[in-house]
Amino acid sequence: MSVTAVPILPLKKGTMTKYWAAIALVLAAGGGLAYWGTSDVRQEYGDIVTTPSGLRYKIIQTGEGKSPTDNDVVLVSYTGMLKDGTVFDQNPQAGFPVTGVVPGFSEGLKIMQRGGKYRLWIPAELGYGPEDQRNPQTGQVAIPGGSELTFDVELLEFKSRAEIEAMQKQMQEMQKQQGGQASGAPQGLPPEIQAQIDAQMQAQQGQ
Repeated sequence: MSVTAVPILPLKKGTMTKYWAAIALVLAAGGGLAYWGTSDVRQEYGDIVTTPSGLRYKIIQTGEGKSPTDNDVVLVSYTGMLKDGTVFDQNPQAGFPVTGVVPGFSEGLKIMQRGGKYRLWIPAELGYGPEDQRNPQTGQVAIPGGSELTFDVELLEFKSRAEIEAMQKQMQEMQKQQGGQASGAPQGLPPEIQAQIDAQMQAQQGQ
């Protein structure tokens, strides 16, 4: 069970249009400023770069094009692990605002390009800090306080908030013109996506 700030369930085939419209609903939630900047620091275990904030990353596969900014919404595949290799969260297709995740993850996203695969090492101060993070269903500690987090991340796609808002507006107009029954309009969103969006909005509003 995910305990990070990035869980949206995998999509079924053919739901991409509804998906991008759905995650537009998240944009009203607040975000935070992320750290930025890089430095070419070569580490013992390969070409690992350490940024001024303390984030470390390694390029597994180089992407192409521009990098996301704070004004974008990303679609990624990721696996989150503790230092001992324990997987605490993973999702093959998750979407969220760049500013809607922990600072270290946000910073890493803004270094990547489409199609890129990176490994991120996020220190506790850029992740969940000194407090234990518990599984909301079992109550067990999923991420011990002070943990460094490791994420394998692939940036599948990203769009600007303006693009998503325009797409959502267009679909709403289609609904109105066809009595709310337009094909591909974002009515009747898959319940698992709607539940995740609602949970993320509530969590961000409570910050």
